[in-house]
Amino acid sequence: MSMTPVEQLFTAFNNTADMLKEELSCTYLEALAETGENIFQETVLQDELDEVTKKRLEKAYKDIHLDAFSKEEIRKGFQLAILKGMKEHIQPNHQMTPDSVGIFIGYLVSKFVDQQSFRLLDPAVGTGNLLATVLNQQTNKMIESVGVEIDDLLIRLAFVHANLQKHSVEFFNQDSLEPLFVDPADVVVCDLPVGYYPNDLRSADYEVKAAEGHTYSHHLFIEQSTKHLKDGGYSFLLIPNGLFESDQAPILMEFIKNHLIVQGILQLPVSLFKTKQAAKSILILQKNGEEVKPPKQALLAELPKLSDGPAVKRILDKIDIWHQENKSTVK
Repeated sequence: MSMTPVEQLFTAFNNTADMLKEELSCTYLEALAETGENIFQETVLQDELDEVTKKRLEKAYKDIHLDAFSKEEIRKGFQLAILKGMKEHIQPNHQMTPDSVGIFIGYLVSKFVDQQSFRLLDPAVGTGNLLATVLNQQTNKMIESVGVEIDDLLIRLAFVHANLQKHSVEFFNQDSLEPLFVDPADVVVCDLPVGYYPNDLRSADYEVKAAEGHTYSHHLFIEQSTKHLKDGGYSFLLIPNGLFESDQAPILMEFIKNHLIVQGILQLPVSLFKTKQAAKSILILQKNGEEVKPPKQALLAELPKLSDGPAVKRILDKIDIWHQENKSTVK
């Protein structure tokens, strides 16, 4: 049976990562980052390997011609290998954004943002999968991207991921809620990390800080994203469905009222998530600016199963009509 391009790439990433994992006595994900870097540099970079392993790797790499694959094929092949590695040592905050959701956010970005060149920020970039999914859908556009991630291994995977697809991304390995020294962005995309932020001293600098106890990190990320958006810029955020129902929600709503316009909330199908409690929505925000007008009515919709073609088409038509009626004047 012949393999699809994605299967070919996954097999290559997987087999070579397994070899390196064995030789370097490291985790699969660390080995995957190493092999991805080798493939990108077209050489074996690890000096400590024995000659036999080195030869086996060189032979495997010779058979991989990245130019023969599309960016999406490379992204999916690498993503499958990351998912395999995450099953080995999963941490709750390392869940990858479902593909169909990334594709939908990419569609929304191309719908709302009509500049040919713009800056894009993902302040919780993880392995870079959401960022790459969005970038792969912005055809013929000049995009400068920035990704911020506190986890050393995840940002390394994101860096390799971006290189393999030839995306120009600047990465910062730091706590995203500390001061960010990045130029303002036109667009923010983010799968918000959900939970409490332990650093109360740092939270105290934010408008959305809780009156007492720890502040929700997802609230802080919304404020931090807004701070780094240009006037009139858009945020496309994956939020927990109960975002506006928590005890800290009134403070967040006050912040949104003062600085942003809610353009829409699209509830994702519960079937995409492990439990009903884990279900999320896409929140579309626009930062206030001189010519920014609120929509006559925010775009509110419950998305059907994304595998249901006709139902998805009806929703896309609805979004099209809404967009024509409410197009913001900001370019």
